[in-house]
Amino acid sequence: MRIIKRNGAEEAFDIQKIIVAVSKANQAADKNKLTLEQIQEIADYVEYKCDKLKRAVSVEEIQDMVENQIMATGAFELAKDYVRYRYQRSLVRKANTTDNRILSLIECNNEDVKQENSNKNPTVNSVQRDYMAGEVSKDLTKRLLLPQDIVEADREGIIHFHDSDYYAQHMHNCDLVNLEDMLQNGTVISETRIEKPHSFSTACNIATQIIAQVASNQYGGQSISLAHLAPFVEVSRKKIRGEVLEEIKAFGCTPSQEIINQVVENRLRKEVIKGVQTIQYQVITLMTTNGQAPFLTVFMYLNEAKNQQEKRDLAMIVEETLKQRYQGVKNEAGVWITPAFPKLIYVLEEDNIDEGTEYYYLTELAAKCTAKRLVPDYISEKKMKELKEGNCFPVMGCRSALSPWKDENGTYKFYGRFNQGVVTINLVDVALSSGGDKDTFWKIFDERLELCYRALMCRHNRLLGTLSDAAPILWQNGALARLKKGETIDKLLYGGYSTISLGYAGLYECVKYMTGSSHTDPKATPFALEVMEYMNKACNRWKEETNIGFSIYGSPIESTTYKFAKCLQKRFGIIKGVTDRSYITNSYHVNVSEEIDAFTKLKFESQFQALSTGGAISYVEVPNMQGNLPAVLQIIRYIYDNIMYAELNTKSDYCQECGFDGEIKIVTGEGGKLVWECPKCGNRDENKLNVARRTCGYIGTQFWNQGRTQEIKERVLHL
Repeated sequence: MRIIKRNGAEEAFDIQKIIVAVSKANQAADKNKLTLEQIQEIADYVEYKCDKLKRAVSVEEIQDMVENQIMATGAFELAKDYVRYRYQRSLVRKANTTDNRILSLIECNNEDVKQENSNKNPTVNSVQRDYMAGEVSKDLTKRLLLPQDIVEADREGIIHFHDSDYYAQHMHNCDLVNLEDMLQNGTVISETRIEKPHSFSTACNIATQIIAQVASNQYGGQSISLAHLAPFVEVSRKKIRGEVLEEIKAFGCTPSQEIINQVVENRLRKEVIKGVQTIQYQVITLMTTNGQAPFLTVFMYLNEAKNQQEKRDLAMIVEETLKQRYQGVKNEAGVWITPAFPKLIYVLEEDNIDEGTEYYYLTELAAKCTAKRLVPDYISEKKMKELKEGNCFPVMGCRSALSPWKDENGTYKFYGRFNQGVVTINLVDVALSSGGDKDTFWKIFDERLELCYRALMCRHNRLLGTLSDAAPILWQNGALARLKKGETIDKLLYGGYSTISLGYAGLYECVKYMTGSSHTDPKATPFALEVMEYMNKACNRWKEETNIGFSIYGSPIESTTYKFAKCLQKRFGIIKGVTDRSYITNSYHVNVSEEIDAFTKLKFESQFQALSTGGAISYVEVPNMQGNLPAVLQIIRYIYDNIMYAELNTKSDYCQECGFDGEIKIVTGEGGKLVWECPKCGNRDENKLNVARRTCGYIGTQFWNQGRTQEIKERVLHL
């Protein structure tokens, strides 16, 4: 059994420390002293309670348990002394809240930080530097920048104020990069003018530089479209044709037009291969100022092309992108493995969804790639157009979705837009705080939504007044805007041009507590939908009052799922089916342990996805499907007809010790801690295991906290 110290480091549970602490307080008490047997009983009970939680317990939780047990014995004076001692010690700690956490992360023994982000390696200097800055930002945010009731609500897990490690700076969340504008009209990178590229490979190279610059100036994900690169295939085609004709002239021969075309297309294909390789390898090897590879999503939408030739060229890029992702990348041992980035999204449309259509071969290739490498994910053009005023466009990052917006000419615009930030409400806490009474539930819900609104306005106001000079690549040089130097970004924060998101988590547990059933039960589903509609009404009301683009968002909560679960257990104890796990369910999802088939799950979740106007994604958990591609294609077809945005989760692992390439398992290790183990050789060294799992939209490869690990372990197959 493990405990988490205040600096985030883990150590073995030691019952003697409880006995010593209570004994010292007991000696100082004037009356109501405890016997040695009573002290031992308190310590034993606390040990029992900690063991029952089946996770690492924080020092604060243990002290709360000790305090409650002292009270239970009737030693109220002693309890008062114990509380006073804790308060005095907390004042000492608050004098400087960052030193110990920074020192512990530098020494690589801060378990909270090590497992906070499954795409960061916390032992690397650049990552540590980002985490150190993050700790300073969190400290400033908690002490100076946010109202204390919001800080306290975040600490208690009533809400989650996302990305407080970047809040001290005037930075936003995620965006759709206007790559088309930057490539066609030029840009500036590090004070160097970059003109319109003269070949496809150069365009790809510039794109990766833009991606790195954007990632270093915001903290969320970013998305680009391959359609913005497609015009440069024709640029290269013309350039190559000119070179071939010059060579023919030099050789003094007269080949047929057919042979000339074949030579040109062969060379062009090689350039496309080279360009796609540039994007794939540079993205996963770049290290941004955030201490990680860019959180990049690549959008593949054939109908985004402006003419038939450009569409065929775009298809060539998409094909090569899928082929290279299917192959994977080599790890240190030279073995092909699944990379985390870039995330790929493939749009299902009329001319690629049915066998016999012109681009069905790409969908077959996508299915093959998904079965082996977990990507691409799928957007249904048909369903998205139904929900987004006839438009189909990429999400920002892994799931954040824009609302349709028109410029002064009445033209829809999506690229160059962004998200201001997220605050997530813990729906489970609302339910438990109500005691199951519906009237009380809605009253508390209103109070919590008001709290979230004020927290979101803090995010908005933090961005107000930001000068375009703070991030020239974003605000001056085309990624998001072409503002003047010294101009503020304020006009981009209003009118729905950018979004700001009310996240939500734990709908399943909320409904389970309030109705006694899963939200998949037809008797409980109406209440679940009512909760979603209630949040939408709140966002619409805020939007009307402020002219800011509020929307509700199915939060990914990678580490927050664990944080919320611990806070709920502390506040409400263990409630079967609600707080008896070390995680809560993401957004509207069916609980990971609930038996349900893939098609029923996608159809059920589609109604909630439609209400998550600010973004959401659904998934189905499948076994190794590489030998059953017709089944993958059947699911893909179902996605096209029934849900806007979905993905298939499979397994893609490798053990460097024995070469095993099946599923690495999660087992219970020393002290009850969940660990990853190769089923063939028993290897548990994470440094010698390559594990890729969909964590919350993105693929994670750096392992996870105990809450998320339990959630992954308990996922049932839907096929």
